[in-house]
Amino acid sequence: MRNMLRSVAVLMFAIAISANAQTPTVLYDFGTHSGDPINPELSYWTQGRDGNLYSTAPTGGANGDGAAFYYSFGTGLVTLLHSFMGSDGSAPFSGLTLATDGNFYGTTSAGGANGVGTVFQINGTTLAFKTLYSFTNGSDGGTPYAPPVEGNNGLLYGTTATGGGAASCGTVYSISTSGAPPTTLHEFAGSSGSDGCTPIAPLALGNDGNFYGTTNVGGTSFFQAGTVFKISPSGMLVVLHNFADSDGYEPNGLILGSDGNFYGTTAGGGTIGYGVVFRITSAGGFNVLHNFKGGNIDGAQPYTGLVQATNGELYGVTTGGGANSAGAIFALSLKPFHYAMLYSFVQNTTGDIPEAPLIQRTDGLLYGDSFRGGSNGEGTFFNFRLGLGPFVSLAPTSGKVGKTVFIQGQGFTAATSVSFNGTASTGVHIPSATYLTATVPAGATTGSVSVTTAGVTLTSNQPFRVTPQIKSFSPPSGPVGTLVTITGVSLIQTTKVTFGGVPAPFTADSDTQVSGTVPTGAVTGKIAITTAGGTAVSATSFTVTP
Repeated sequence: MRNMLRSVAVLMFAIAISANAQTPTVLYDFGTHSGDPINPELSYWTQGRDGNLYSTAPTGGANGDGAAFYYSFGTGLVTLLHSFMGSDGSAPFSGLTLATDGNFYGTTSAGGANGVGTVFQINGTTLAFKTLYSFTNGSDGGTPYAPPVEGNNGLLYGTTATGGGAASCGTVYSISTSGAPPTTLHEFAGSSGSDGCTPIAPLALGNDGNFYGTTNVGGTSFFQAGTVFKISPSGMLVVLHNFADSDGYEPNGLILGSDGNFYGTTAGGGTIGYGVVFRITSAGGFNVLHNFKGGNIDGAQPYTGLVQATNGELYGVTTGGGANSAGAIFALSLKPFHYAMLYSFVQNTTGDIPEAPLIQRTDGLLYGDSFRGGSNGEGTFFNFRLGLGPFVSLAPTSGKVGKTVFIQGQGFTAATSVSFNGTASTGVHIPSATYLTATVPAGATTGSVSVTTAGVTLTSNQPFRVTPQIKSFSPPSGPVGTLVTITGVSLIQTTKVTFGGVPAPFTADSDTQVSGTVPTGAVTGKIAITTAGGTAVSATSFTVTP
């Protein structure tokens, strides 16, 4: 019976994919206008507060050194934001990141003051360009390929593919949005060490506040096929997995799934040699989900990562394979697991060699680009319909009561309310039809954010995690068995209480109070409360007395 039910579920997934998926619609052929960006490669797309999609291309532009640009849904055209000229950077493979300050950030892999790349900013209001830093290829690193991502502390975190010590295997760095020189958090040791070499993909921010990333090569396996690592904001790095070719080779960027696990792809390796899709936990538990087979039955060699759409499924592209050997779009269902190739690209029409990850815009559609193909042979920008409806996206996706959250979507001029897991926010500001801000209200709990617009409710594609706070506890000391009253904010979803690291019995009395009993084996130390939104630690220690 269980196998029968699973078979039915897999069949229903296949039917749903068949019904919803279709041929991509080409929205723009790169190279159509003079000065266009051309041959977009690896670059990450981001949605701006105006609803348009922003990215970079490593070639083209007015000077041939690459460009930052956006696709306007109002005009159906590509608009240049900046044409690089070498001295301010060149070959921007990164794409762009939209930070909570409203500005865009990216990197160039070459050019700048020292010829080895830059970090740059594009003002989200004036669209003015500014070079924040030019790498030297010394301890600070050089040749960044990925955009920096924002941490919970407001700093930007990124990787470089070269520099960083004698091995010149790259770095992890942090940099402020003001452009102060970056702090090198880690220098990769390469073949002489176990941490890997040449990180070219962006970092992924985990629910624990740490960053997760990959190195393209290196590690301890015989094949030195790359690594997955975790690094804290202060620079403590732990290798979670060493690829051995049989489980993948040259890993791409990771995404954080809704289940708290990370998902990624490799460009090669696996049982066939054409790459894999894999899952890894924050503790390093690893398994291969799919081995690409190539040919006309499957894609081959994905050179970029995945996106998780609002239906919970994972979607990606491959640079090869498919019916026309021009790459493919694929999908993976996780519960139950099922893989499907959805579309084979056609070189002269929909494109050839898609290398950038897909993005789901808040209209529900997937968008992406191809490196070559299209009417001009210089790449395409396309969308792909899955039959999914509009939603809202959040930045950041966690914070304390009182935090301002930036929400993107559409139709906001008619917005009537914003709620955090059912609790209404009173601090709502609506600057435009595609962007609003809301304050996390008292009593909010971890869950989806909803925006009601003219009777239509749009739900966030990610939950907002309300961070707990401990304000005080009483009494300040006592023996095992003492009942301690802990006061704070956002405590109703408490799942764990510890005294000096030892789990304790507890009762969540209200959103502002938890009662915990000093457990057997407790030692003097701080009290910690864990909820669905994170962990809060007391400012002072509870003293365990005899």
